[in-house]
Amino acid sequence: QVQLVESGGGLVQPGGSLRLSCAASGLVFSSYAMRWFRQVPGKERELVARISADGTATYYGDAVEGRCTISRDNAKNAVYLQMDSLSADDTAVYICNVLGLGRWGQGTQVTVSS
Repeated sequence: QVQLVESGGGLVQPGGSLRLSCAASGLVFSSYAMRWFRQVPGKERELVARISADGTATYYGDAVEGRCTISRDNAKNAVYLQMDSLSADDTAVYICNVLGLGRWGQGTQVTVSS
């Protein structure tokens, strides 16, 4: 079975940075594009970033364009999300997803507050 485990979330002050990690297992990781979403209770899931299987193509949602960088290390079966210049609007549960498989991680909480 496919398993995705996110880590790296926590409490950060406005303007701070955080790097999230997603460790994948149970699949040929290098064959799949990966995505980061975020969720706030009561609101729809929002796409944050997407990266192609080989890591050469990326996409960012409008809310994080210029502040986030998605990357992957296929040798480690991991995808990362570097977030900078964080604000309270970035507070959410960040979730890793394998494109096309309908598989989701449990998420890691990011809270931006002074």
